[in-house]
Formats: sequence, C-alpha cells, structure tokens
Amino acid sequence: MINPFKLLERAGIHQNAHVADLGCGSIGHFILPAAQLVGADGKVYAVDIQRTVLEHIEKQAKQHQFFNIETVWGDMDVYGSLRIPDGDLDLCLLVNNLFVSTNRPALVREMARLLKPGGRAVVAEWKPVETIIGPPADHRMGMEQAKEFFNLPHFEFLDEIEVGPAHYGLLYERTGTSIESELA
Repeated sequence: MINPFKLLERAGIHQNAHVADLGCGSIGHFILPAAQLVGADGKVYAVDIQRTVLEHIEKQAKQHQFFNIETVWGDMDVYGSLRIPDGDLDLCLLVNNLFVSTNRPALVREMARLLKPGGRAVVAEWKPVETIIGPPADHRMGMEQAKEFFNLPHFEFLDEIEVGPAHYGLLYERTGTSIESELA
C-alpha cells in the first residue's frame, strides 16, 4: 500500500545516511529498502518493542546480506529509552505507529532527540476512513490531530506527502532547538 522506495526518496534519503524506522514490524517493509539506499557506509536502525520482530529482521538482513542494519529493542514511547545516540539520525520514520502510541508527547520528543539538526521525520498514518485492511476507522488519527503533536520548536513542517490511497504523510525537519530547554 505504501511504496517504500518512493517514500524514502521523497523524504530525502541519501548514501551514508543514518535512518531509523520506529515500530518497524517484522516484514522489513522500510528497513530493507533503506539499507539498500543508504549503502554500505550508511546505517539503518530497526526499532521495535517485540524481540521476535527484531529476530525476524536480523534473519532478513543476513539473508539479503545487509550488514548496515542494526536492531534496537526498546519502547519508543519512553523518552531516552532507545539505544541510538542523540542526534545520530538523518531520517526517522514513524509509519502506522502514532495512532497506537500510549505516550505521543514522549514519542515525538524521542524522535527529536534522535534526529540531528536538519534531519527529517516522516509520519505516515492511516486515513480516518474505512479501508479493506488496517485498523477500524474510529481507531485512526486524522492528519490535523497528528500535526498537533509535532507543533513543537524542535520540528518545522515541510510538506504533506503522498504515500498511498489509504494513508497520509507528513514531512518535518528537525530544527536546532534544544530538547533540554523544553524539559527544564
């Protein structure tokens, strides 16, 4: 439903980039294409709270001979919990996970912590309408509601991006604003 190569290219992925997919899932829908696009000197973090998901990603990475994929077990809803260095990422993906988050403010701050200034964040979510697959429409989050969580000094809204008929996409850039100043 979402073409990973088109989404990654629209987001500005490039050779040698460091990318994370928060809540990556076991399919590796964005992980494997990202690993290909960043090249051997880039790095792709597959982040999930389920260890079995990460084990599956590790098997896929080995099978496809991608040595630039690192799995990270952790709860993206807890600020500071992901074992990725501060400001390491050029691109952070959050696909179909904002609506299931139990602590969206902490999740958004965690994304800001991980991104370097000028790095980009992509948020893709189910449109709040019934579709053949996906969660029920009343469990989905509308675009304007999603935008509210990123209305922080850490993110500059760049554009709405086309990601498929059942999804909307939002593209942000990380500003240089310190997260600590917000938490103080």
